[in-house]
Amino acid sequence: MTFPPLVEGTLLRRYKRFLADVALADGSTVTAHCPNTGPMSGVLHPGGRVRLRHAPSPSRKLAWSWEQAEVMGAAGEPVWVGVNTALANRLVRAAIEAGALAPWLGPIDRIRGEVPYGPNRRSRIDLLVEGPAGAVHLEVKNTTWCDGDLALFPDTVTERGQKHLLDLKTVAQTGSALLVPCLSRPDVTRFAPGDAADPRYGALFRDAVLGGVRVLPCRFAFEAAAIHWHGVCPVRLSQLDIV
Repeated sequence: MTFPPLVEGTLLRRYKRFLADVALADGSTVTAHCPNTGPMSGVLHPGGRVRLRHAPSPSRKLAWSWEQAEVMGAAGEPVWVGVNTALANRLVRAAIEAGALAPWLGPIDRIRGEVPYGPNRRSRIDLLVEGPAGAVHLEVKNTTWCDGDLALFPDTVTERGQKHLLDLKTVAQTGSALLVPCLSRPDVTRFAPGDAADPRYGALFRDAVLGGVRVLPCRFAFEAAAIHWHGVCPVRLSQLDIV
């Protein structure tokens, strides 16, 4: 994925969940939309380097959006992390359309987003991939928290994420369900559920895997004007050493 170069600055503060003040190189300070409502564990560092997208529009309250943050990576070197949770679906869809997930998905006829599913069709799946072998329900989770090279999701209690696991397990009883952690940093090499942040999610994750839900962590690397596919990572069933 390519795009116009992002603008670099220094994070001053993040507040009210959706706002971030950033100092730019020209000495000015701008308020940017923060497209990440979570605690941003491990990537929220006032005084650190960040990258913003400038997209003024009459339909937007803020002309700037916070897209990336620089952190110290697992190997002790700086890496850029994608913090925009809304971008994860687009990245995974682009990877599918480029054929990167063909070994796991097979031939594809079409991809649809936000399709109703689950009990009483009250949930919406991120991506429904349809092909000759049938439909695959994909739930995508933007993942930025890590412990060394172990990527972790979630970084806080998520009742919504718990519900998604239950819905995916229901789908897996008669069809194909796939959880896709979108690993928005290149320094991680494995994925596990964030048991320390949400023990119930971890338990439901393991139950879903036993119930037939597949997990396919997809890793990406972030640059100022591009995002690159870095392959699929192996899955560990627990953040802890008990499983």
